[in-house]
Amino acid sequence: MIDRPLRVGVVFGGSSVEHEVSVVSARGVQAGLEAGPHDFVPIGVTEDGLWLTPEASETILRDNRTRVVAPSAAGPCPRLAIEPGRGLVRFEAGKRHEPLEVDAVFPLIHGWGGEDGRIQGLLELAGVPYVGSGVLGSAIGMDKQISKLLFERCGIPVCPWRSFRGSEYRRDPAGTLAAVRDGLGLPVFVKPANGGSSVGVSRVDGPEGLPAAVEAALECDDKVVVEAGIDAREVECAVLGNESPEASVTGEIIPSREFYDYAAKYQDGTSELRIPTPIPPEVEHEIRRLAVQAFRHLSLEGFARVDFFVERGTSRIYLNEVNTLPGFTPISMFPKLWEASGLTYPRLVERLVMLGLESSRSRGPRATRRDG
Repeated sequence: MIDRPLRVGVVFGGSSVEHEVSVVSARGVQAGLEAGPHDFVPIGVTEDGLWLTPEASETILRDNRTRVVAPSAAGPCPRLAIEPGRGLVRFEAGKRHEPLEVDAVFPLIHGWGGEDGRIQGLLELAGVPYVGSGVLGSAIGMDKQISKLLFERCGIPVCPWRSFRGSEYRRDPAGTLAAVRDGLGLPVFVKPANGGSSVGVSRVDGPEGLPAAVEAALECDDKVVVEAGIDAREVECAVLGNESPEASVTGEIIPSREFYDYAAKYQDGTSELRIPTPIPPEVEHEIRRLAVQAFRHLSLEGFARVDFFVERGTSRIYLNEVNTLPGFTPISMFPKLWEASGLTYPRLVERLVMLGLESSRSRGPRATRRDG
């Protein structure tokens, strides 16, 4: 039982295309932590991977900057690094390398490097507790191809889909696209297999649009997922917990654009969110059940947002994807869903930190030798 304020390191920025979203999420979590008893320790990461000190990181958040940039002062930049077994360590010219004491880290680097198991593995090697899913759940949840295969194996319905690698497409672009058209028809959605915030995602209504959509996806990942476009409502559910995860009420997105792309999510602010979703109770119940089932099958911990399609006319439910590190911006669906379920933003952040510490304790020490 912890009876003192915790020091929570919040890592944001990074080299993902979702860098700017991550900075906004960090400001939201900062407000949530500062509304409670715990201490906020900002740790900004530049797009080339430099971890800044809390002092430099605080300046970025305070000045309302959109990107994490290293200080321009002459001389070596003070920075942080992770050392296996020692945690976070300060590196400053002419000074002794001192540890940066934190009780837990809240990774808020969305997408590549933060949501895919990389930073989780780094923190585990360093012995630092962290918020959210572990290496396995993060990596599987990030990869749309692998997660869809798992969902199908577990009996969770997903839309018809295909996937291919960039090398396969380069060898035979015409044949690859013909297989997509023959197998899925049109329209389709073309996506990077690993990505988020709808970056690199295109809706294609005619065959002439497929090559450009594939190229856009390949700019973000070397593997492409193509999904059949169905006439459906977009419904999301938030899951919270470790051993006994719980599902929030659901929320429906009414996109301001053709689909819920990056601009509709973060820039124009005109997409409509309906919370709770106006759907029959039995459909709501099934979505919440499937959200928890997907959370368990992917070995997730802490939190996730699970996105579904509900087909118009039939009310068939299809799982679209699972986000293991959903956005925490002021207009993000995850905190809004829990607020509608009775959990305020500061209490949600507090709960996530506690779940992270609980996960760290449950992993426990591993055997390092075999006696006898």
